[in-house]
Amino acid sequence: MAKARVKLKESDYSEEVDILSNGDILMDGDKYDASQIKFDNPISGTVYGTLLNYKGSLEALKEKIDHPPYNEPPKGPILYIKPRNTFSSFSNPVPLPNGIPELEIGAALGIVINKTATRVKKEHASDYIEGYTIVNDISIPHESVYRPAIRYKARDGFCPIGPWVVSKESISNPDSLGIRVFINGELRQENSTVNLIRSISQLIEDVTDFMTLNPGDVLLVGVPENVPLAKADDYIRIEIDEIGYLENTIIPEVKLSKEGVL
Repeated sequence: MAKARVKLKESDYSEEVDILSNGDILMDGDKYDASQIKFDNPISGTVYGTLLNYKGSLEALKEKIDHPPYNEPPKGPILYIKPRNTFSSFSNPVPLPNGIPELEIGAALGIVINKTATRVKKEHASDYIEGYTIVNDISIPHESVYRPAIRYKARDGFCPIGPWVVSKESISNPDSLGIRVFINGELRQENSTVNLIRSISQLIEDVTDFMTLNPGDVLLVGVPENVPLAKADDYIRIEIDEIGYLENTIIPEVKLSKEGVL
């Protein structure tokens, strides 16, 4: 059983709950299935994405990186921001922009920061972590590597988060968590944080060496290689060991506009 924090829709406050091994929730003495609860986004700060932090994703781009204009692998973390307009929550529809046939599904472990973090050494990194959550770092397929294009990654609803934040004490080893992506019930991607180039503590050290992370911010460890693609009406489920699952459906933007969702 894991300790977690959730935020419910139409509530101004977060609540502490217990997550059972089957994904059910114990809240106020009652047991619920996640589908019975209307979750809000559980984070309050900025979401920072990290590119090329899985060994396989860097290897897949080796030919491009070893030639101009890059010439060599990156020496530091490649970061980008998922702005607030992208934030969404468990079971919310993901808008498929008009004229776009498919979206990249970016399964990412999110590190939730609990206090101001500046020039943190990796041996102390855990002190700055509240817990972990699941993030679907959605993108429109594109070629950019070192300069992720905002128009492809920062669309409305392109960052479902949650459904909860599991406390760091409930995770046995965040550097060895299995990650799986299912589309319409079919396993389409499987990886593990054991394959990170920068471990969680190393990533925090490297990022806070040049920028401050604030309470409520979320630092994504990265997205594994072989990102699956999803189209209209596809049902997405991302699972991360010891944390749970995040589910959303891809819905055409024009349909959501007609229904008054957008």
